Amino acid sequence: MRILFAGTPLFAVTPLEKINKNHFICGVLTSPDKPVGRKRKLTVSPVKRKAEELNLRVFQPDKINEEFYSTVKGLKADILVVVAFGKIFKRSFVDIFPQGGINLHPSLLPKYRGPSPIPAAILNGDSETGVTVQALADRVDSGDILGQLSYKLSGKETTEALAEILSEQGSRLIEDVLEKVEKGNLLPAAQDESKATYCGKIKKEDGLILWNKSAVVIDRMVRAYTPWPGGYTFWGKYKLTVKEGTVYPDSIADIISTPGKVLGTDKKYGILVNTGKGVYCIEDIQLEYRKSMSWKAFLNGHPEIIGSVLGGEL
Repeated sequence: MRILFAGTPLFAVTPLEKINKNHFICGVLTSPDKPVGRKRKLTVSPVKRKAEELNLRVFQPDKINEEFYSTVKGLKADILVVVAFGKIFKRSFVDIFPQGGINLHPSLLPKYRGPSPIPAAILNGDSETGVTVQALADRVDSGDILGQLSYKLSGKETTEALAEILSEQGSRLIEDVLEKVEKGNLLPAAQDESKATYCGKIKKEDGLILWNKSAVVIDRMVRAYTPWPGGYTFWGKYKLTVKEGTVYPDSIADIISTPGKVLGTDKKYGILVNTGKGVYCIEDIQLEYRKSMSWKAFLNGHPEIIGSVLGGEL
């Protein structure tokens, strides 16, 4: 089959590579180059970078309009494969492709429709998640299910690590679905709308740690927001990002202390911080505009953090 692939972030790179090995990709659709960082350096998407390495034809339209429709029709693609492209395609665009369009979504639909299903699974403490290939539909993530694979969670995953796993798993699932498309033996299954849940777009301020929450909730939040926006707190005028941590497994008797108070350290677990329920351990930390460091290295330079109270905003 001739395939038009649409995707933008790192999550879509592995599926692009896998599909390219077994099928003919006649074009890659990705977002326009964007200025990034304080210096506003023009940066290409991970998918564009990989597509150029693979010598694939790349399209980066500002708008998917009638002019671009004509370009796509000229490619004579059989199917549109979408992995985290970031935009909804109109039905008139999907209708260009004889086999329609399919989309890889990193959740077990209809659970976690929307733009942040991987963090959502971690935040909610789910015991499993997975990937779904669905038919493209007019409403977000509501298309018929064409295939699913589940993945058991250990409770230690970060969004960064889990995205890599689900990207690989999703690549295998797309291959299976494309094989069924070619053989004509797909068995689409409608989603159960009564079980649909939704997740929204993550904002920078979502990463602010509220120390009156439980240590378990804070641990999930730090993992869910790695790598962005990061679980962060304030220590006086300093912004601190918790790069790695865990729930303290031992009990500390008779803690009557303000949530956010730095209680001390544990040689094995790191800096101990009181929460609304339980104690959270900071193992790696990053001072704003500095490199990430271990808790021991941080404490060597800032021993006065012991006994202080974290939290709040500047």
